[in-house]
Amino acid sequence: MVDMTTLSVRHSGEASAKRIRKRRAAETRLKAYGIFALAFAGAALIALLGSVFTKAGGALTETYLTLPVTLEASEIDPDGTKDASIIRRADFSGLTKDMLKAQFPNAKGRTVRRELYDLTSSGAAFELADEVAADPSLIGQTIDYEFLASDVTDLYLKGAFGDLVSQAVKGNLTLTEQDGSYLVSSTSDDFSKALERVKEGLTVNADRLRGLAKLQDNGVVEFTRRAEVAESTEEREKNTALAEARAAARDKLLADADALDLRAVAAGGDEVLNEDNRSVLINVAGGWLKMTQITPSGGIAEAIVPMERPVSASNTWGLFTTDLPESSRKVSDNQIIWIEQLQAQGRVDVVFNTRFFTAGDSREPELAGIWGAVVGSFWTMVVTFLLAFPTGVMAAIYLEEFAPKNKLTDFVEVNINNLAAVPSIVFGLLGLSVFLGVFGVPRSAPLAGGIVLALMTLPTIIIASRAAIRAVPPSIRDAAVGLGASPIQAALHHVLPLAMPGILTGTIIGMAQALGETAPLIMIGMVAFIVDIPGSFTDSASVLPVQVFRWSDFPERAFEARTSAAICVLLLFLVVMNAIAVFMRKRFERRW
Repeated sequence: MVDMTTLSVRHSGEASAKRIRKRRAAETRLKAYGIFALAFAGAALIALLGSVFTKAGGALTETYLTLPVTLEASEIDPDGTKDASIIRRADFSGLTKDMLKAQFPNAKGRTVRRELYDLTSSGAAFELADEVAADPSLIGQTIDYEFLASDVTDLYLKGAFGDLVSQAVKGNLTLTEQDGSYLVSSTSDDFSKALERVKEGLTVNADRLRGLAKLQDNGVVEFTRRAEVAESTEEREKNTALAEARAAARDKLLADADALDLRAVAAGGDEVLNEDNRSVLINVAGGWLKMTQITPSGGIAEAIVPMERPVSASNTWGLFTTDLPESSRKVSDNQIIWIEQLQAQGRVDVVFNTRFFTAGDSREPELAGIWGAVVGSFWTMVVTFLLAFPTGVMAAIYLEEFAPKNKLTDFVEVNINNLAAVPSIVFGLLGLSVFLGVFGVPRSAPLAGGIVLALMTLPTIIIASRAAIRAVPPSIRDAAVGLGASPIQAALHHVLPLAMPGILTGTIIGMAQALGETAPLIMIGMVAFIVDIPGSFTDSASVLPVQVFRWSDFPERAFEARTSAAICVLLLFLVVMNAIAVFMRKRFERRW
């Protein structure tokens, strides 16, 4: 018999209260762990998406330079045929270069001219040729044409290479021409402020050199360790020599950094401005000067864009400094001046980048688009769906409704479940060796990619379809058979329609997974550089994930924004597909 007094003591008093407090504390900790996990996952997601979306913004706009160009009939269509094929064969690239030289006649020398030509995209000349070929009446006229800017110009205008900082000026500028250069000075301390900015740059360079010295010091430690554990005299001497070389490089870097710090803290000074210093630029009388030497009271400058009128003194002028030295940015001082000059003339336009969504791939970032990859993904998904969906559904119906329960079907079920966990690159190797090597499926074609992705998606569809079929109550089958339907009719006419929402949900999720795959498609050659838009599933093509992979490996900085934008488009497709799956499950779900 239970002693009620003992139970009363056990569930009351200090011991019971202590157990309750302990249980409640455990519940509170569990809730706190859950909230922390959700907050951490949310923060990580926000950080990831924020980083991608922020970088993607740079790909949504493109820059055009509106410049006058004379379309000489003698150079474009000397016989007056107005034939589009003849017009396109004209030297529009040379025409574009002549236009830039006429715009900035002071740009002389091979290196400077190369920098000048790099203001516009290499594809701008072809676009001009297409426009003239479409409208031959333009031949013989001087028109204002919108030339697509190069990636360097576009990135500078978007602040990717730092800002051109305007220094407030108070005094009058005095210029004295001397041997092709100008001695410049101001009646106020304007240049001393610019000199301070230059010295700040010296400090930044000193910190950079110390960072490099630290890397060299790591090499000293590592090669010294290797020398100490070396098993032969030759190996020991080799590592000792490498350690000494790293130590010498480290000491030189540290000495250079200390020298830069001394120059930065010294009062006044006379700095020679080269590519390792922040640049100092002067805008006066419609022209631009670049300083090659600066002192607190002035310095020496050379003309990059000649002044519109001779000037010996001016109270209307601008003084500018760059954030980065010329050696640390792809845009040169000359290009900065030319771009600023064009912007002051109202010849720079920034518009929405429709090209990104309508063009194919290109080696030039300003010409590259995702439409070819989108179309390639579409054809690949069509092939994947046509192969995987009917095959997976029929396999699921057979295994769930008709297959006998024996060792063979158990073996098949186990392998289907195992295939769902096989790394995707294994399917790529299968496609490479079998479909391309044996059956001769076109390489880099959506047909090959669709077959490989169908094999990868098939286990997911079969498992989801079997689960959906299994969820249909047996009473549906019994009622159909009781009314005279055959087992096949019961399965196809009654069970399959009721299971279809779950089947489609699993299929869409499997297709979304296939859409984001990269490794198997790389194995079958869909990583190739494809410019043309594929017209069928047998044409060479790329897909969005592979496009992202390729662009992320390109050295041009402008591809960074396009990579992020392509990721956003891919994420949008995945979100839409998963949203459709959720909608279908909610809309057609039946509860039994």
